[in-house]
Amino acid sequence: MATTNAKPQTDIRQIDFLALRNAGYRGAVFDKDNCLTIPHQDTLVPQLEDAWRECREAFGEENIIIVSNSAGTKFDAGGIQAESVSFHLSVPVLRHDTLKPGYSCIASIRTYFSSLRVPIPDDELVVVGDRIFTDVIMANRMRSGFASSASDASARARIGGPLAIWTNGVWQKESMVMRWAEKRLVDLARKWARHGETSSVGTNIFVRELPPPEPRKTGSAFTKMLNMMKWR
Repeated sequence: MATTNAKPQTDIRQIDFLALRNAGYRGAVFDKDNCLTIPHQDTLVPQLEDAWRECREAFGEENIIIVSNSAGTKFDAGGIQAESVSFHLSVPVLRHDTLKPGYSCIASIRTYFSSLRVPIPDDELVVVGDRIFTDVIMANRMRSGFASSASDASARARIGGPLAIWTNGVWQKESMVMRWAEKRLVDLARKWARHGETSSVGTNIFVRELPPPEPRKTGSAFTKMLNMMKWR
């Protein structure tokens, strides 16, 4: 289970989607909870609005799908949540009976992208999610072969399949014990990996710094004095 090819990022604001598109990636698979939305909610996290718009503009909305283990599954009666998520995020939600990272789910993803007017193969996909045991493993299973070590090959060609991007930030605490175990697994994989293995695929060009937090709004000294008098 090779997890060392996953690029850890805090959230999707660190992903340069235009750079990915220019590198030959034409489609994207996104997890929902704690990646794009608060768990069990259908609306986009407000801080991600600019990044999500950039993503949709870079790839095109039909070339992006949400693959969730809640919305669009057999637990989503009548597909109601899938419809709601698709409406709020402006991209399709995959309907699938087998949860990630099952091979049947992978087959459904491939069926969707192969049905597009211009089909998208696995090695032109980006898989973005916050869970190692589902999203990253699924991307690894989709790889058609081993990554090439040729120094003159493009990053996409050397990966040999979907690029997995692990967003390890948490918008709302959920399954924290499992997340701790996943992080430990990644740390061990990196520790034991062969020297230079993780740096052989030059994917740092797809990463940018997080935007600085908005400054806290503070009132004038006069306003503060009035507020203090108000509560006396």
